[in-house]
Amino acid sequence: MDLIPSFSVDHTKIVPGIFISRQDEIDGRIITTYDVRVTRPNREPAVDVAAMHSMEHIIATYLRNDPVWKDEVIYWGPMGCLTGFYLILKGSRTPREIHDLLVRAFRSVSGYDTVPGSNVENCGNYLMHNLWLAKYYAERFADYLEQHADDEAIFEYPKAERLITDDGRGFFDS
Repeated sequence: MDLIPSFSVDHTKIVPGIFISRQDEIDGRIITTYDVRVTRPNREPAVDVAAMHSMEHIIATYLRNDPVWKDEVIYWGPMGCLTGFYLILKGSRTPREIHDLLVRAFRSVSGYDTVPGSNVENCGNYLMHNLWLAKYYAERFADYLEQHADDEAIFEYPKAERLITDDGRGFFDS
């Protein structure tokens, strides 16, 4: 069984940032999945689940209403490990090319007094939101992205070394 690409990332070395998780060709068009890592896995606490949910709603709203990007957005949603989000866009852009978009998207969280779509009719868990904490995480991450814009480590995945068995097969620990 092949190891999926996101499990080949060295999670002991990854820092918050924007990374290409994978690229796929569908009907002749490139689709890019970005890993938008908000915290350091296994070093910092995971993002509070209610804050993550609120950021998901707000940033999805922002991205799908951005006049330049709205037609390119396929998906925005949280990682299961609660250390970041996945963004899926049409096309092939480097993480640097979407840096400013993501800074603006995370900055937009501070402008909300309520979470869009956080009512019983529009949300599968409408009581699980924390706007105040979402604002904290979003501002912290936007500041980090701006402060580290010239640091290649926030744009390049650190790859994990995988063992090869004596008979030449890959050894996977996942």
